[in-house]
Amino acid sequence: MSEQQVGDFLLKRLGEWGVKRIYGYPGDGSNGIMGGLNRADDQFEFIQTRHEEMAAFMACAHAKFTGEVGICTATSGPGAIHLLNGLYDAKKDHQPVVAIVGQQARAAMGGEYQQEVDLLSLFKDVAHEFVHMATSPAQIRHLVDRAIRIALSERTVTAIIIPNDLQTQPAVETPPHAHGTIHSGVGYAAPLTVPHEDDLRRAAAVLNEGERVAILVGAGALNATDEVIQIAEKLGAGVAKALLGRAALPDDLPFVTGSIGLLGTNPSWEMMSNCDTLLMIGSGFPYSEFLPEEGQARGVQIDIDGRQVSMRYPMEVNLIGDSATTLQALLPHLKQKADRDWREHIEKSIAQWWEVLEERAMADADPVNPQRVFWELSPKLPDNCILTSDSGSAANWYARDLKLRRGMMASLSGGLATMGNGVPYAIAAKFAYPDRVAIALVGDGAMQMNGNAELVTIAKYWKRWSDPRLIIMVLNNQDLNQVTWEMRVMEGDPKYEASQDVPDFPYAEYAELIGLKGIKVSEPDALAGAWDRALSADRPVVLEVMTDPNIPPIPPHIKPEQAKAYMSALMSGDPDALGIVKASFKQFAREFVPKVRKH
Repeated sequence: MSEQQVGDFLLKRLGEWGVKRIYGYPGDGSNGIMGGLNRADDQFEFIQTRHEEMAAFMACAHAKFTGEVGICTATSGPGAIHLLNGLYDAKKDHQPVVAIVGQQARAAMGGEYQQEVDLLSLFKDVAHEFVHMATSPAQIRHLVDRAIRIALSERTVTAIIIPNDLQTQPAVETPPHAHGTIHSGVGYAAPLTVPHEDDLRRAAAVLNEGERVAILVGAGALNATDEVIQIAEKLGAGVAKALLGRAALPDDLPFVTGSIGLLGTNPSWEMMSNCDTLLMIGSGFPYSEFLPEEGQARGVQIDIDGRQVSMRYPMEVNLIGDSATTLQALLPHLKQKADRDWREHIEKSIAQWWEVLEERAMADADPVNPQRVFWELSPKLPDNCILTSDSGSAANWYARDLKLRRGMMASLSGGLATMGNGVPYAIAAKFAYPDRVAIALVGDGAMQMNGNAELVTIAKYWKRWSDPRLIIMVLNNQDLNQVTWEMRVMEGDPKYEASQDVPDFPYAEYAELIGLKGIKVSEPDALAGAWDRALSADRPVVLEVMTDPNIPPIPPHIKPEQAKAYMSALMSGDPDALGIVKASFKQFAREFVPKVRKH
């Protein structure tokens, strides 16, 4: 036995795993853990968020940007429930996050006690790889060890539930050497996973025989930039990027076609429509309609997780392994393609596409074209900055109009595509890298959902950062814009104002009220100067831009049924019909028509 309490030993064990920062919000279900944090002095940095969901988002972002396990904590019933959305974000994007939650006293459980919730059942889906409740002090050691090790090895969410009365019990650091006890240890090192040589040769044969090779990279390729470039050069291939792989390759490479999917680019669509060979690297991109038609292309897929392969496209060869090491092993088996017609066609399409994007961005709007907000930012992005995007229309322009350079990081909510991640992601980025500029790109819907509250968190902590520059850019169009366009184009319904209109809110003024800097832009020619002021500010900035909700997020390929639905929405009394027609004419006048080859 030791004089320290369970809450103290829990934190000691986390420290032995290298944990230094915990995101959370307190409550009486976790008082013993908070007491331990208080006694731990400077060993841990506890970041008090405004809401437990934000703590889980920040833990997810910490994992995404550092590769380390993210830790979040909450009290019992209500606090634990609040964690769920952020934890599902981590689960869907395969990030190692551990949730440590309180629970009511053991003696009260099963008695419908206040704030008592069946947390084991609640977390069983989101933390299905490992969720357990401690009932004895001797469990804490192995519960912490297993939760962290499983989170890291399986790249997933795990959870530990600790009743509040247990947290203040005397700790048991070393269980007795007896039957029925567990003696676990600290430490995890990821294995080097490389496919068998025979499989590499089979994959190389497919790729060498292809005449029009397309590559798709995702988050699994973020640490394989050089290897992907070498493979693309050797195969004469173009490279498209899923949104979570946005920073895998810099956009200034002439063969990078940009994002893929509904938010993607015409060159990516054209490349996938015409390729005869597909190489997927570290991506679970879900939308099959943007991949080659089944039977059109031969396929090779690389993924660290065998559960993910041949799920989106029937691949001829599946390589289970780390992206970088697998590509390194594959490279010697590949032949240099002498015929560069395919590559030259892709590069020409990309060059034309960037011109189209510039014309679209600079088209007149009422008052500001949202595409221009991103286009003006692109050349001003600081080296090594970290970008976060929220879900919604902001993700459209994040996907298309920004040219990321080598060394930058970028992420959003990929698999869950939840609103509300942009601001907490950026906050976590600043804690992980206080010397780097972070920029969150957010819509007004997400800002009102939870972003405004987290501005208070920024106001509380920003002076800790060695470089105070954190910019929250808000698209103020008073519309849940992405859903409004989905209603029009997918369902053929006009905008439903009761659900879609967002109240106006003085974001920039609010920032000033809490000690941050606020900048408001309502004229397009003021954008460049506004970005300069924000990027040179001595404190975090909220840049509020009054943007036109009627600028259509044109998909890379418009299907007849989408065009029919769009016209139906306009003819069914859409309240913004006139503005939509004007804006659409200006955008479609700058349409890029992909050249679809016969294959």
